[in-house]
Amino acid sequence: MSAGTTSENRDTLSALLERMVLIRKAEERLSKAAQAGELPGAVHLYIGQEASGVGACSQLKDSDWITSTHRGHGHFLAKGGDINAMYAEIWGKRQGICKGMGGSMHVADVSKGILGANGIVGGGFAIATGAAYGAKLRDDGRVSMCFFGDGAANQGVFMETMNVSSVWKLPMVFLCENNRLSEFTVSSTITAGNLVDRAKAFMPTIVVDGNDVLAVREAVGEAVARARGGEGPTYVETGTYRIHGHLEAEDAFLAGGKYRSKEEIEAWQTKERDPISRFETYLTSNGIMDEAAIAAIHARVQQQVDDAVKFAEAGDDADPKLSYTLMFADQEA
Repeated sequence: MSAGTTSENRDTLSALLERMVLIRKAEERLSKAAQAGELPGAVHLYIGQEASGVGACSQLKDSDWITSTHRGHGHFLAKGGDINAMYAEIWGKRQGICKGMGGSMHVADVSKGILGANGIVGGGFAIATGAAYGAKLRDDGRVSMCFFGDGAANQGVFMETMNVSSVWKLPMVFLCENNRLSEFTVSSTITAGNLVDRAKAFMPTIVVDGNDVLAVREAVGEAVARARGGEGPTYVETGTYRIHGHLEAEDAFLAGGKYRSKEEIEAWQTKERDPISRFETYLTSNGIMDEAAIAAIHARVQQQVDDAVKFAEAGDDADPKLSYTLMFADQEA
């Protein structure tokens, strides 16, 4: 854990842990549902990266904007999205956050500043920049944060939005979750140089341990303060690791192929590297929480996830007729 955090409010630290545990347990349940064939469409999970999303979003207000990726459940929950509505959406139900018409890769809730997950790699860059530009025009104090992966940093729009946000001093944070993997490929085999060096030409940069929730929180807090103070954008890179495959149907895509070893994955699941285990060790070793309090969080969150599954399964199937009105207003069926 990062230095200088012993004075953190116990309730704040407890909330950080609970949000990370919620993401982990929610994603683990989705993994089971996907493997059982219960869900429509592909599912991309955030397991192993919880500290990055939670630490970052803990510095944002509901009124601040975020854009997400195809791996967006963690960002949705980290920003305060409702797990019931998210599960209903992933199960394809009318009670879903997008009425069951968006699915796993398109969870969104504008009331929480969540402008949406995105099935297009790098699709959030321009959306977040537009939101930041709007916030500057209105002078409303909002900050826009774009979550993206190291693979998305190879898209041309990354450079374009860094340039315009820097020139116009937009209230924006570029949050690169560098999990070292680009779909089914090790990123170092397709990406030249260090990603942070690309951003240095445009704005201040911070590289931080993305599995240390307090380090992420501190780094993003600095970036958000710059944005709110009219000083322009900041690039924050969180080094982390994706435990599960690119998607839950990965084995079918790979047809026996491998792009990483079992030993590599297990090395990132140790208590010293797993973001939740690391934070729990920090809390107990510093006398902030005991094992009983942590166990209570796990039990409470597990009940919340179980209830969300029941809510989703009891929902009504999405109305296919919505397809006639979601693209064009007043279109006849």
